[in-house]
Amino acid sequence: MAKPRLLFLTGHLARPRLERILAGLDAADFSWAIADIGVKVAALATGEIIERRLARPVEADRVVLPGRCRADLGRLEASFGVPFVRGPDELADLPAFLGRKGGPPDLSRHAMRIFAEIVDATAHPVEAIVERAARMRGEGADVIDLGCLPDTPFPHLEATICALKAAGHRVSVDSADPDELSRGTRAGADYLLSLTEETLDIAREGDAVPVLVPATPHDLDSLDRAIEKARAMGIDVIADPILDPIHFGFSASLARYHELRRRHPQISILMGTGNLTELTDADTSGITATLLGICSELAIDNLLVVHVSPHTRRTIAEHDAARRMFFAARQDNALPRGYSNALLQVHDVKPFAVTPEELGEMAATIKDRNYRIETAEDGIHLYNRDIHAVATDAFELFPHIEVDGDTGHAFYLGAELQKAEIAFRLGKRYAQDTALDFGVGAPRDEEDRTRLEEAGHTLKAKKNPRRAEAAGKDDGEGR
Repeated sequence: MAKPRLLFLTGHLARPRLERILAGLDAADFSWAIADIGVKVAALATGEIIERRLARPVEADRVVLPGRCRADLGRLEASFGVPFVRGPDELADLPAFLGRKGGPPDLSRHAMRIFAEIVDATAHPVEAIVERAARMRGEGADVIDLGCLPDTPFPHLEATICALKAAGHRVSVDSADPDELSRGTRAGADYLLSLTEETLDIAREGDAVPVLVPATPHDLDSLDRAIEKARAMGIDVIADPILDPIHFGFSASLARYHELRRRHPQISILMGTGNLTELTDADTSGITATLLGICSELAIDNLLVVHVSPHTRRTIAEHDAARRMFFAARQDNALPRGYSNALLQVHDVKPFAVTPEELGEMAATIKDRNYRIETAEDGIHLYNRDIHAVATDAFELFPHIEVDGDTGHAFYLGAELQKAEIAFRLGKRYAQDTALDFGVGAPRDEEDRTRLEEAGHTLKAKKNPRRAEAAGKDDGEGR
């Protein structure tokens, strides 16, 4: 029997990624082809456009449209003489639509260097700086930036650079003091932040790459002069026109980044994101995604990342996740969707795995007393053979729970129901006995404390009464 032939309709933007996904599938039982109907986004194509532009006769047994395409399938089928179906809304879900697993997106590559700043390095001993640098590198930092405090001596600058280099780190020195910058490059620093046209000569004293900034704020012409002076000196540089905070020149500073790239198409550029992440009371994952999207479009290849405020505690990991996601999307000439959930920390794209109706059908088939907990768009579902209760507040389910004095089991159910309520209210995917996924905002422990283990904490608690109050896990008995 001949293999079914599938024809996938797409537009210019999605075609490279669609080809990559289909080529990576094990398609032994069907053949495929792609038809680009000459629009940027095929999901916006009307039935009339498809009828005009899709070549006839269609050499396929079935035509797959993008899931968001609103064309009349019946009319298209009548017009072309072959069945038309809608695929998934997101290309990432195409393998599942076709009954295949597909490979995960390649997030191993990126095109941005992360400078992670220790803003008060002057105030810390060498050992503490090296320890902190190791954590930063683990989160994604490529360069450890030593922030020097104004009017504060840094007598151990050279020792700090030496220790960091010995530990395998690349190092930058960030100071407004020319003497500290001079000491930094002579001690072996890799980068100097920040030099101007007036202080650029310090770069002659060592091999550190200078990061150039305007001599006076907002003066792009002075940055141009510094760039030209560095070229005359034969020195490679990175340029930073400076990103300003919101209401203090933010939009104008974005325009300067655009203008700098227009004037210097090949130059390496740095953007310091801390003036937004640190100085805006908003979750940093969205701010980071937006700024790195701009960096991706402008080919800005260096990022200066700062963590001072407690709400930016995961900023390095967020920048690392964002740079990888945007690189993969840009390689595919695609929107940055379906590549990673790392920055979906508060809300999920698809928070509910099942509908209320499907849960009702499943609950009707249960023959035991074990409690199941799931969420759907109408709330938290608690069910077993005897009950099926739905609530938006976990405490409303208390009257339906019977655990016969088993405190470990009661603790487990309480913990799971509270977790389910959090997931429901935020719009996160919930799965019983599985930790909620907050992306890089709250990385999971290697050992998931809500996962069933060999004996289960509640069973262990029964054997050791002293641990009963600490028990937090069901062992599968009467759940």
